[in-house]
Amino acid sequence: MELTYGQVLALLGAALAVLLPGIGSAKGVGIVGESAAGVVTEDPGKFGQTLILQAIPGTQGIYGLLTGFVIMQRIGILGGKLLPLNLHQGLLILAAALPIAFVGLLSAIAQGRAAAAGVGIIAKRPEELAKGITYAAMVETYAVLALLASILMLFGIKL
Repeated sequence: MELTYGQVLALLGAALAVLLPGIGSAKGVGIVGESAAGVVTEDPGKFGQTLILQAIPGTQGIYGLLTGFVIMQRIGILGGKLLPLNLHQGLLILAAALPIAFVGLLSAIAQGRAAAAGVGIIAKRPEELAKGITYAAMVETYAVLALLASILMLFGIKL
């Protein structure tokens, strides 16, 4: 089976959409986990609160996976019949994947740092969990915008 340049570029877009936000989410969740472990060592009763904050940076990985699945579905690879894509179509799909790829990577790491600061809030004032979640959730806005941009671009490409 020979691949066209368009198919290769589209597959590269799917790979970047999944890979970069996944890396960012892993790093962000790890940052929060390191902070949470320190707090839970001192007070095991705060495990549940810190776990909520640790889960938040994982959403970018989900957004990237969703975008990757949309690309794979649109180009036919999930159904086993890869569409013949020209170079122009492949470039458009690659370009559509870039917002969630890069914003997902960077926002997950930034969100991990914000959530780790939220763990610090819980350490001193456990009743202020909502404030810690709110600070971390503000970063999420940009990941959601990037997801929307990528998905809207993908559905606007004629294949």
